[in-house]
Amino acid sequence: MFLSADVTVDKQDGFLGVLATAAEDFIAVFNKGGEVLLSLMGGILPTLIVLLTAVNALVRLIGPEKIENLGKAAARPGLQWYPVRYIVLPFVAVFVLTNPMAYTMGRFLPERFKPAFYDSAVSFVHPILGIFPHANPGELFVYVGIATGIQQLGYGLGDLAVRYMLVGLVVIFIRGIVTEAITARMMKKGA
Repeated sequence: MFLSADVTVDKQDGFLGVLATAAEDFIAVFNKGGEVLLSLMGGILPTLIVLLTAVNALVRLIGPEKIENLGKAAARPGLQWYPVRYIVLPFVAVFVLTNPMAYTMGRFLPERFKPAFYDSAVSFVHPILGIFPHANPGELFVYVGIATGIQQLGYGLGDLAVRYMLVGLVVIFIRGIVTEAITARMMKKGA
């Protein structure tokens, strides 16, 4: 026999009520997780999968050894290679691969430079937005918020975009050098 739709069950009190509420809350967490997964399946996940496939295909077409050579060139000792490692490589990675794929470019660097490269690349995903919004469209609201205030003051956005990116390049260079020094010190200590 099936229950009709107008039958209600009284809420339990005491221990059974707490247990029932806990069970409902427990399954609600997984229901919410399922909703998030479905939203990702129709949103960013397909894009990331296609982008990963395209990047891997590009790496194979160019040849992994050539890309590794770029990483090796950026990893050369000497002060003259710092700008390549912490300005050129992050700029190219963020411009071409966009956020979050840009960080994968660090896989071609030796382990001792990976944290500093990541720090440089992750610090550059906002400053590039004013001129190249494709690099990080999910975070465009940061630049738009600043740009709105600048426009209300009567200033143009072109100058802001250029200055924002130039300051970003200086900042990622400094961050890369500082993070490299911290990483070297931590590696010496065995931490």
